[in-house]
Amino acid sequence: MGENIGKVYLVGAGPGDPKLITVRGLEALRRADAVVYDRLAGPRLLKEIKPGADVIYVGKRSQRHEMKQEDINRLLVELASGGKTVVRLKGGDPCVFGRVGEEAEALAARGIPFEIIPGVTSAIGVPAYAGIPLTHRDLASSFAVVTGFENPDKPAMNVDWEKLAPSVDTLVFLMGVSKIDLICRELLAHGRPAETPAAVIRWGTRAAQRTLVGTLADIAEQVRKTGFKPPAVIVVGEVVRLRETMNWFERKPLFGRRVLITRSAGQSGELAGQIDELGGEPVEWPAITLREPEDPAKIAVLDAALARPETYDWVIFTSVNGVDFFFRRLRKLGIDIRRLAGAKVAAVGPKTAEALKEHGIVTDVCPDSEYQQEGLLDALLPHLAPGQHVLFPKGGLARDVLPETLASRGIRVTEAVVYENVPGGKEIAEVVQWLEKDGIHAITFTSSSTVHNLCDALENSTGRPAAELLKKTGIACIGPLTAEAAEKRGLPVTAVARKATIADLVQAAVEAASGRAQEDEGSPPGEIWTDG
Repeated sequence: MGENIGKVYLVGAGPGDPKLITVRGLEALRRADAVVYDRLAGPRLLKEIKPGADVIYVGKRSQRHEMKQEDINRLLVELASGGKTVVRLKGGDPCVFGRVGEEAEALAARGIPFEIIPGVTSAIGVPAYAGIPLTHRDLASSFAVVTGFENPDKPAMNVDWEKLAPSVDTLVFLMGVSKIDLICRELLAHGRPAETPAAVIRWGTRAAQRTLVGTLADIAEQVRKTGFKPPAVIVVGEVVRLRETMNWFERKPLFGRRVLITRSAGQSGELAGQIDELGGEPVEWPAITLREPEDPAKIAVLDAALARPETYDWVIFTSVNGVDFFFRRLRKLGIDIRRLAGAKVAAVGPKTAEALKEHGIVTDVCPDSEYQQEGLLDALLPHLAPGQHVLFPKGGLARDVLPETLASRGIRVTEAVVYENVPGGKEIAEVVQWLEKDGIHAITFTSSSTVHNLCDALENSTGRPAAELLKKTGIACIGPLTAEAAEKRGLPVTAVARKATIADLVQAAVEAASGRAQEDEGSPPGEIWTDG
């Protein structure tokens, strides 16, 4: 083997919630040249992978593997032998029924350096999200974790029930739903009381989490009646009673709701974070991409407008994007911001004013409400006089209300397109899958273009009207103009943000999603199955 040997990180991704990966695990993921992963809980962790890295899916579901374990071992060796830094991303903790031993042994046998980065095991994380601690000072001082799915060549459930049943306070069974009858029967036969509390938690730590609570006498029947299927964690013991007071996750306002975000990739983080904080699962599909103008004629007009900053009495910004791209262009042209010292500055709302403050600019005018061009005009007009010169850095799809109104008052307006809004271009197949199984509970729209681009993409992909695909989905819009665009496409608008802010849009999303009952989506696209 040559000197150019890479390294393999065997990383636990946690039980499903992407924020449960460890700091060290995330660091390894971000610098990896190749990532070999199991069925992840959506694309949110994969977004952390650097551009150009190899991303290889190996499946790993119960009795349904995209790639056999021996082939995975061989793949890890081949990738590292080529000098790559490799992350083997595994559900839960790689050392808890994750077959990390086989992978590490294969690497060691070939002299490949490796590191094991522990993760939050589903045995602990999933019950915690259901409000069930495995130990409690008054109820349980010990717990055991048992696999319900062993080597297919071994006898089913090779467990010493006689010793296990009476000796441990809390029992956790992973991958055991298909054997729940056997588990309950053996525990009862070896001394556990029939009234012992038991819980089964499916898709734990995710929006699709569901929890059944019963006793050893009836939990298996509940599983049959409700059609509970893997992946699920079984918990047996007195600590299950604590769920009545400790059930924190399932009480969040967006619990069980999946919200589609259509904002551009660079701007969706705040919205996704707030949805996640309220217990929802954000699904990001950027309907728009923002870029600098590419048309030479538009660039020439923009540069000419920015070349004479001393001539403006006012500079008016109607979006954070306008601020960002305006200063980006100034830097590219080498224009000193001090040349605008004679101009006053207006912002459409507090977020835009905040973006200006980051550049050392304090706004002179900002409306108290109605954060759109009409509201800005109401606040601005008393400060303007005929003959003044205004610079309006804007997006390519900006409305003409502001410049036309100012021009009608005898105010000279120079418009400069500092950024363009174009369709996002991301593959929409996964969104279509969610919609077809009623797995998207609400959609947030932040502009008319996000409405039109999503609808166009859905219709081009499926050949069906977007209104038909979205008829069961709550629609939340950031303002009346966006809502009008949605209604023109036949979408039933459920809620409109009180103000054009992300915080108000999140509240509208809660309202839009609240009318959607939780459905059992079966096996959602891209989920981690269990530990390993």
